Amino acid sequence: MKNLKPLALLAVSAAVIFASSCDRAQSNVQTLYTDNCGVSWKLIKAGETLPKGIGMCSYKVTVPDYPMQGESVFKSAFKNRVMAKIEVTYDYSITNAIDYVGEAKYLGKINSDSDSEANSAKAYETAENSVIDKRIKEVARDLLIDEDIVEFSQADFETKLLDDVNKLLASKGVKINFLSFVPIPEEQTRQAIDIVTAMKIYDSKGLGEVGKAVATARAGATKVSVSTETKKPAETEEND
Repeated sequence: MKNLKPLALLAVSAAVIFASSCDRAQSNVQTLYTDNCGVSWKLIKAGETLPKGIGMCSYKVTVPDYPMQGESVFKSAFKNRVMAKIEVTYDYSITNAIDYVGEAKYLGKINSDSDSEANSAKAYETAENSVIDKRIKEVARDLLIDEDIVEFSQADFETKLLDDVNKLLASKGVKINFLSFVPIPEEQTRQAIDIVTAMKIYDSKGLGEVGKAVATARAGATKVSVSTETKKPAETEEND
């Protein structure tokens, strides 16, 4: 019986070693490891065994290795200081986890699991704001200064914006796969755009004077909103 105790301890030790050796980097994340409190990082490839850290400054951080979505809403000026609300939605991927974590040092959580809340897409909203949204706003505002809102081509602008923003993000370890850029002008601006567009159609048909008359009549028209109220039928008392 005395010989069984050492054997049991040996079996437990072997089980612990085996379990530890199974701690490997997963395929759906980029796993980073540091042994100097984040001063430098090492990328652990999927399937490789994670180093066994010693001390508080040795730990791992996991970063999503799949496309994520983001959005940004802001106001910007077109040519001639025409203001509009801008709605941008985009799909992006983290191409270099080391560069991205270096840009957003608060990402991830020490020794967290890849599927934990700390590494969910929602947890990266702050990083999107500081790394991606910031560059989108900077580039968009610079480009829109020369854009006539009446002649604005959404498709052409999105192509140019995507290219310019990705050039800035290349050193940040992230890439936008595609984006949608939707300007929403104010009511008066929308009416002006409609009138200019309509006048072009009238002119192309040789009806310029008719178009002017229609535009003048429309400009002088009063916008009336009608609401209807449904009355409830009067309640009748039952005769005793």
